[in-house]
Amino acid sequence: MTDATPRPELPDHLSIDPRSPHHDAAVFQHDIGIRFNDKERFDVEEYCISEGWIRVPAGKAVDRKGRSLTIKLKGTVEVFYR
Repeated sequence: MTDATPRPELPDHLSIDPRSPHHDAAVFQHDIGIRFNDKERFDVEEYCISEGWIRVPAGKAVDRKGRSLTIKLKGTVEVFYR
């Protein structure tokens, strides 16, 4: 099956936070997957392929504005469309 709408190229740095300068709403129109160190992750909030890191939530902890606290994990990052 082919999609009628063309998919935008996946950026090197992407964030799910709409306030971030690295947020791209056009990419989130499609289902994307992130593989980190050869395991697919479903909890990634931000990634950078060239620098080799992802940001994931640090448990249930939140900051004073209600956003989840994140930790940076370094390794091999692969991003793909499903």
